[in-house]
Amino acid sequence: MRQLDFIEGEILYIDKPLGWTSFDAVKRIRGAITRRLKVKKIKVGHAGTLDPLATGVMIVTTGRATKRIEELQAGVKEYIATLEIGATTPSFDLESTVDAVYPTEHITADSVAAVLETFKGRIEQVPPAFSAIKIDGKRAYNMARKGQTPELKPKILVIDEIELLEYDPLPEGRKKAVIRVVCSKGTYIRALARDIGLALNSGAHLTALQRTRVGDTTLAECMSVKEVADMIARAPVVMPEKDESDAS
Repeated sequence: MRQLDFIEGEILYIDKPLGWTSFDAVKRIRGAITRRLKVKKIKVGHAGTLDPLATGVMIVTTGRATKRIEELQAGVKEYIATLEIGATTPSFDLESTVDAVYPTEHITADSVAAVLETFKGRIEQVPPAFSAIKIDGKRAYNMARKGQTPELKPKILVIDEIELLEYDPLPEGRKKAVIRVVCSKGTYIRALARDIGLALNSGAHLTALQRTRVGDTTLAECMSVKEVADMIARAPVVMPEKDESDAS
């Protein structure tokens, strides 16, 4: 096992667990590093936030490698997303409960596949109200959770690939669609679910999301948070000089 240098900088690839925030994962890894190096603090960051209800590839950087975050998160992302067609939620996912139901009798696997084709290329997307975007210094999700309606401007993004993987009936006449999406940085898959529902003359929300690739890094190359913490505890490491624990 090679020697790890967390001050000079390491790039770690993890499979973020369901229910964890990206900060939860960073905090766990930072704690493992500070215990191993016997320091009070060290810079640890991540490239590309994942919602708590999403799993999959998350890139964690340490020490001087945190300066590479913009570069690392600029790569294309690949997702496997599960949509429930025929119902919407305010957050466009399972963070909130269903607020409206819609007809689905007119929707078939072929019509879903045809609608997905219309999202390829450069598109405009309005981010979800339940997002970390700041409006006048306030997070949009804090405003949304208080019942306010933040005004969010559309953003230009690119969908390189989008395809239907599965299409199945659900109870109450709703439908499940599993899709694969390859897209640019800044794409909200929850908002894409909303827009797909609208394009189908119905409604939809996200019920599961897994990020399977960031740039050239795939899920197969990732470790669990526990595996990373165990590696940090066992691996040979470069111990910092007294003035290096604040390295940036």
